[in-house]
Amino acid sequence: MSANSRDAEEGSSCDSAGRYLPCCASGLISAKLTIVVGDTHFSEEKMLLVQSCDYFRALYRSGMKECQQEEIHLKSLRARGFFLAMAVLRGEKPALDGDDIVEAIECAAFLQVSLLAKHLINLIDSENCLLMFHTSATFGLMELYHAAALFIRNMYADLEVEVRKSLPSELISYVESLTPSVFVAVGAHVTCAGDETVHAASRTVCYLDESGNNWKVLTDLPLQASTSMAGVTVLDNKLFIVGGVHRLHNQVVDACFCYNVKENIWSRFSSPAQLRYNLSLVGADGRLYAIGGECERTVMSSVETYDVKTGQWEFAAHLPRPAAGAACTKALSRIFVCLWKPMETTEIYEYISRRDEWRLVTTLIRKQSYGHCMVGHRDNLYIMRNGPSDDFLRCLMDCYSLSSGQWSTLPGHFANSKGSLFTAVVRGDSVFTLNRSMTLEYVVDGKTWKPRRQMKGFPRSGSVWTFMLQLPDNLMLKE
Repeated sequence: MSANSRDAEEGSSCDSAGRYLPCCASGLISAKLTIVVGDTHFSEEKMLLVQSCDYFRALYRSGMKECQQEEIHLKSLRARGFFLAMAVLRGEKPALDGDDIVEAIECAAFLQVSLLAKHLINLIDSENCLLMFHTSATFGLMELYHAAALFIRNMYADLEVEVRKSLPSELISYVESLTPSVFVAVGAHVTCAGDETVHAASRTVCYLDESGNNWKVLTDLPLQASTSMAGVTVLDNKLFIVGGVHRLHNQVVDACFCYNVKENIWSRFSSPAQLRYNLSLVGADGRLYAIGGECERTVMSSVETYDVKTGQWEFAAHLPRPAAGAACTKALSRIFVCLWKPMETTEIYEYISRRDEWRLVTTLIRKQSYGHCMVGHRDNLYIMRNGPSDDFLRCLMDCYSLSSGQWSTLPGHFANSKGSLFTAVVRGDSVFTLNRSMTLEYVVDGKTWKPRRQMKGFPRSGSVWTFMLQLPDNLMLKE
């Protein structure tokens, strides 16, 4: 018997996680429910509440008398928090000020609204992280509590004075118990030729020891792994490598690899249905997105997603046009990609997961210039593009605000020696760029990038992949 026929026969239904709800719930969740918070009345869909809030799911699975009521009073909340929760559940992404943050955390913790907790995590920045951390500790919203603490740890040099002045000792101790994310790099031209040994210098993933200003080896690449024209990304503090090519005849690699930092081990996982190289790989919300790329010298528009929990690949909506090596980034946990539409046009699309579609966000038209790298910081997208007359050594940068929908141009040119700008990754309010000569950290101040400090360059020739990883203490101490 199919699930649908079983539902019809037994009078039950499923929530968003595929769990069955009892009969008392299935007859009610299709109707409206009045929620009273203080003096404010909300009329909401019961189905949405049951699917999205553990509080209401448990209520309607309990069979209590409240299941039969058309009006439910929530005495432990404030109306603004519930209003914000419902806005997020309907797919909105509201900006939150200080009072909003407190009430939203209270609501997310009391009603157990995971989508609201994720929205709050996406909004953590240097201006609200202490409030997020302290308030989530008060209400026991542990996912947000840990995310805010890690953000603070990553910016501790800038925030330590304020942390010690405003947070209780137990919260300070928790922050200081965490290890900050470190800047990690691996060569972007390493193939999986059989004559290379495990300890070949080029086949090592390295991290920057900032205190000692030195690069140290984190791990060796598996012999079958290639970073040449591969997709490389980090998701949930794990490193993933998908696709790429062999040295010999540029044959496509049919193996994918994951490095578990916590366990310090590599493992293989299944390849996409469509083997590809020169793809863009992005990780978000428990999934990898293999975007575009090439196969047998044919540029593709196909996109596949990999569910890390289930270990399954499936096709998603195609890109609006074929693209290889497209600039991609995340901002507020949303996925964005740059596509060129000649002449002199850079289009930015966002992947809308709930609709499985690519939506045009904005278009940038600049003479003789295209977006080659894109970085997300807070609610801004920074587009690095070549300077006049295809000058890649002096890049220009534009900023697109997702909140206001406005473009602005950062003043001056940005040095792009040996493609350093195209390696940019964000940690807190800093952007790290890298080449063989130096690691250059910029601080994002307003919407400008200001050079902050210069450290040792990556001791390998050629282009590199860069990312941030949080390393456990035992690896940090390893020589």
